[in-house]
Amino acid sequence: MEAEKKYVTVEQLKEHNKPGDLWISIQNKVYDVSDWIKDHPGGDTPLLGLAGQDVTDAFIAYHPGTAWQYLDRFFTGYYLQDFKISEVSKDYRKLASEFAKQGLFEKKGHGTMYSLLGVTFLFSLVVYGVLRSESVLVHLGCGMLLGLLWIQSAYVGHDSGHYQVMSSPVFNKVTQILAGNCLTGISIAWWKWTHNAHHLACNSLDHDPDLQHIPVFAVSSELFNSITSCFYGREMTFDSVSRFLVSYQHWTYYPILCVARVNLFVQTLLLLFVRKGVPNRGLNILGILVFWTWFPLLVSCLPSWSERVMFVMASFAVTGIQHNQFTLNHFSADVYVGHPNGNDWFEKQTGGTLDISCPPWMDWFFGGLQFQLEHHLFPRLPRCQLRKVSPIVEALCEKHKLPYRSLSFYAANLSTIRTLRTAAQEARDLTRPVPKNLVWEAVNTHG
Repeated sequence: MEAEKKYVTVEQLKEHNKPGDLWISIQNKVYDVSDWIKDHPGGDTPLLGLAGQDVTDAFIAYHPGTAWQYLDRFFTGYYLQDFKISEVSKDYRKLASEFAKQGLFEKKGHGTMYSLLGVTFLFSLVVYGVLRSESVLVHLGCGMLLGLLWIQSAYVGHDSGHYQVMSSPVFNKVTQILAGNCLTGISIAWWKWTHNAHHLACNSLDHDPDLQHIPVFAVSSELFNSITSCFYGREMTFDSVSRFLVSYQHWTYYPILCVARVNLFVQTLLLLFVRKGVPNRGLNILGILVFWTWFPLLVSCLPSWSERVMFVMASFAVTGIQHNQFTLNHFSADVYVGHPNGNDWFEKQTGGTLDISCPPWMDWFFGGLQFQLEHHLFPRLPRCQLRKVSPIVEALCEKHKLPYRSLSFYAANLSTIRTLRTAAQEARDLTRPVPKNLVWEAVNTHG
């Protein structure tokens, strides 16, 4: 006779949300992933952030069908008793299943090959122009082409981090290191660490590192409360320096984006040489050493210091376009505090994401990330499929009365600046003394 099923409640599951005691639920079956956390390919951040709750939607989004067979080893024998699946989650799971049956997750097209060929061509042009020309304008153009190279290379690294773009896991990892560490100087290990957290807690002020830019940027006045970053494990102190910088953030936004790459270099070095438990640390360091060998050598081949500075600043400024794109996708969308729960994961992705509308011939420039919502809902979906599924996602959002925002590049910039300006005005108001008549009125009102 079949053994009687054992159950735990949602509240009981929540108690298992600490390192050494991590339980999750997938399709009502409860799993203990306490020991798996050190071997999890996606790192420890997703498990720590979602522990103690149902993670079915997130699991479906991030894992291929072959991953289901490995779950049984972690099964506790318990089932989740009182968890009710929302209607939007039901539809999302059906849609993911349909995409899998159609083979959309496996149909990668030739985008990666074209991107790699383009990166190789750009790199050749840059090196040739620096070494063979004496023209200042040519050197300036080479700096700008290098920035474009970094943008396209980052898209390759992004794609290979979300799904296997090459014929084997080994080649895929080599592609990640080459496209990320060796060519851009940004560690793929750092990218995975932050990017996984961003996807799973999209636009959470205390969980999403992509919104945690104090003291230079604050997209919401809630950040004025010096809330604690659950990702970095420290308080994001909103002090007088932060207040001053944020007060002018709508003016400093574009200039800072032009040099934002410096921050990524610093974050990469801090991760690889300070943080513990970095996967493939040696390989990542080797890739970074390759970048810091060829890049300074190339710059040193320019005839004067003024041209060297011009070349570096031009490359950084062009890459700022990509930083601009990343912020457009989220800065002016909805924000919240906390992490998404199992039943509102889909809603949090739609609320915190903004698409950029563009014609198909511009897809190469945005690397597929103009379909940001589609990418967030189906991160394993190759970029060549995102435009195809976009109308389906929009229809699902309309059915459940959820936002589907798609703005032109220009309109998205305006929306982002408005968000920054609103927060800047609120930061300035904090520094203004309260008029005496309002103080006296408050005293009379509240005693």
